[in-house]
This record gives sequence, C-alpha cells and structure tokens, in this order.
Amino acid sequence: DFFHLVTMAEATPVEKADRSLQRSDSFRRKQISMRGIPQLESVATVKHSFNRHLHYTLVKDRNVATARDYYLTLSHVVRDQLVGKWIRTQQSYYETDPKRIYYLSLEYYMGRSLTNTMVNLGIDGECDEAMYQIGLDIEELEEVEDDAGLGNGGLGRLAACFVDSMATLGLAAYGYGLRYEYGIFTQKIEDGWQVEYPDEWLRFENPWEKPRPEYTIPVLFNGRVNDKGEWVDADIVMAMPYDTPVPGYKNETVNTLRLWSAKATKSFELSYFTKGDYISAVLDRNVAENISRVLYPNDNFFEGKELRLKQEYFMVSATLQDIVRRYKSSKFGSREPIRTSFDSFPDKVAIQLNDTHPSLAIPELLRVLIDIESLEWEKAWDVCVRTFAYTNHTILPEALERWPVSLLEKLLPRHLQIIYLINHNFLQEVRRRIWWSLLALVVVVVLIELVEWLLSVVFGGMQQNPIKRVAIK
Repeated sequence: DFFHLVTMAEATPVEKADRSLQRSDSFRRKQISMRGIPQLESVATVKHSFNRHLHYTLVKDRNVATARDYYLTLSHVVRDQLVGKWIRTQQSYYETDPKRIYYLSLEYYMGRSLTNTMVNLGIDGECDEAMYQIGLDIEELEEVEDDAGLGNGGLGRLAACFVDSMATLGLAAYGYGLRYEYGIFTQKIEDGWQVEYPDEWLRFENPWEKPRPEYTIPVLFNGRVNDKGEWVDADIVMAMPYDTPVPGYKNETVNTLRLWSAKATKSFELSYFTKGDYISAVLDRNVAENISRVLYPNDNFFEGKELRLKQEYFMVSATLQDIVRRYKSSKFGSREPIRTSFDSFPDKVAIQLNDTHPSLAIPELLRVLIDIESLEWEKAWDVCVRTFAYTNHTILPEALERWPVSLLEKLLPRHLQIIYLINHNFLQEVRRRIWWSLLALVVVVVLIELVEWLLSVVFGGMQQNPIKRVAIK
C-alpha cells in the first residue's frame, strides 16, 4: 500500500530487510501461536474455561445442561491444553525431519480419553477441585464417556499401549487404523443372560477427534490390469482421516492417531432419486461406507471375507499414500513434493505391522513405488525390506488369514501379480540356499489355491517380532 511504500523509501537497508521479513508468508505463519490459550495453572482458570465452553461451545447454561453436556464441556477444557502441544510437536517433526515410526493396526482399544489425558497432562488435581467447587462430581462425568472400543481384546489393547508409550518416550510416531462406526459390542445382563447390542460409540459428539477432509485419499478396488501392467477401470472409495491426539505422560509430546473413514465419491445420485428409486440413490454411498462401518465382520461366509479384505486393503492403501506424501513434504507447511528420491526412505520411515491384518502394506508399497514412482523392482524390494517390521501374534494354522485367489484377483488384481512375483523370488532364493530344493519347494509353495499373508510379512520385512517372545523378555 502507499503508506508501506513511503515508509520503506525512508527506511535504512536493515529496516527494509526486517520489514520485508515481517510481511513474508513464513514470518506471518510463525506469528500464529498458541499463546492465547489459557494454561490451567489454577482452579480458577479451570472454572473460567469451563463456563466459557459451556456457554460458547455447547451453547447451554446450568438450567438445561445435562451430565453429558458437562462431560463434553470438561473435555473441551482439557483438549485446549492438548492443542498447543499437539501443534508444536508436529512443527518440531517437520523442522527436524526425524525418522518417523508408523504403527499399522486394524484394532485400537483406546478406551476413555478424558481421565488418561488429564493424568498425562498433570492437571487432574486442578480439574477435580474445580468440578467440586462448581458442584459436579468428576467421577460421574468420566463415566459418561463412551469407550472407544475399536478392538476385540489383547491385540487392540497392545496397539493402544504402544502408541501411548511412544508418545511418552518422545518418539516421532503415528498410529494408523480404521474409524469404525460400531466398535466391539455392548453387553448387558438381562434375566441372567448376556445380551449383546451394537456399540454406537459415535452416537454423540466425540470431542477428541479432528476430521481432516483436506487429506482425503482415493483407494482403488476391482478393475483389471492391462497389457502395460497398469491397474485400470477400478472403483474408487475415498478415505477421510480423523486425527486423535495421543499425549505423552507429563512431557511436551502429543502424537497423532489417524483413523480412516470410508466415503463414497458420490453420496447421492439425484437422477435415481427423481425417478423414485430412493434405494439406488444412496446405494453407492452405503456400499462404500460399509468398509468402515463395523469392527471385523463375520468372515464365515463369502461376503464377510470380501468385506474384511476390503477393510485391510483400504487401511493400508490410504496409510501408505499418506506416508509417502509426508516423506516427500518434509518441510512444515509444504504441500509440494520436495523429495523425489526414495534412497533415504528407509532412513526416514519405519513401518510396524501389528499381526497379519495390515500385511497387504508390503505389496501395496511395491505397487506405489513401481507403478507410481517408477522404481525398478530390485530397488523397490530393497526399500520394502528395510522399511517394514512385523509383530507375530500366533502361528496356529486356524488363526492365520487365508484368502481365495479368485477373491484377491477380483478385488486387487495388480496386487495378486505382485504377490506371485514375491512368491517366485522366494522360491528362487530357497532353491539357491538349500540343496534339497525339491523338498523345500513342496514345503513352501503357498499359492496353489489360497494366498497366505504370512509369506509376505516374513519375507518382505526387515524384522519379525513374535509377541510371546517380546512378552517374555
């Protein structure tokens, strides 16, 4: 503007440089700070923040507020203290560009967040006293929260403990999974019998998650592979991320748990609706969103197997695309790829697979590196072997996942080709190393009628960790 031009003309060279810096985009971005967020240093501050959120966030007063409203209000008060540390943690990761850990699991039994967050932030005492002075029982508010039961038991609880521990240790770590609309069932005892009900944990507001629609990612299914080896005519399902903060215990680290939710490319077909075909108008949306609808469908029938396979691939495809995007854009605030070489990918990325459920990540990363990033097979395979690690929970045959080749060929035709090549190279390596090759080939051939995930994760990773051995240690 005119005033700026006049003052710049009268300024010294040093002043001009300083003013130019202040008008630069990077400088302005640094001025957007978290200083305006009050720190809960006293009970009075907690009470003030509580009243502010009750009035301005929930738009209620003491005459109409319910116990759930008070729980949500207290959650927003506590969440305010997370936001600053959460942003600063991510800023430090982008500025220092450390090696990042990515933990992939189809289950996360996180439980309730309010109590855990208050303890980790060291503000549980102030919040307790503030609620007492207001006339509320903090234990009753804690009981209002629905459990985030996105796991069936030990495997999901292990994943939750790992992401919590990595935040406490100050590691640059991310958890990835699925945002199921219905978690593990809710049980009640009626007339002496256990009765199971759907777990609608998202029926009310979840104050701990932050949707990130700007990072929505397309995931492909079905289609075919043409003569050029390209995956074409595929169906697209959109993966939308929801981020949940994971605070470390009394430190400044707040890591991220990113859960994917399935969305249709078109939520509504107006042409069908105007013709009176109301079911077809929303059919595509329902089919797409079924992928993240329920935790682990029953796979005793074919449709269940197909949906479970879709869940596993949906999670790993969206996650790996997100990992590659972050690897390329290592500078904070940058959405443009600034890394074009994948030579340092294993030095900046470590991917841990929690059991065989996310093992499709190995052929998926190979597909991304070969088909999209144009790497040669040998280079892409070397990157995968040095990037992946695998935690094995059991070797019982009935517990290992197996999929009909026909199903994999229908849903993921390009990946079946890659798995065949992995198997071929594995057999060649066995033949080279073991002189009784004929016997070895009979033992290790796994792609006759079924595809067994154990092959990919053992042969395609840098380290395998049996969970029982880890527990003993």
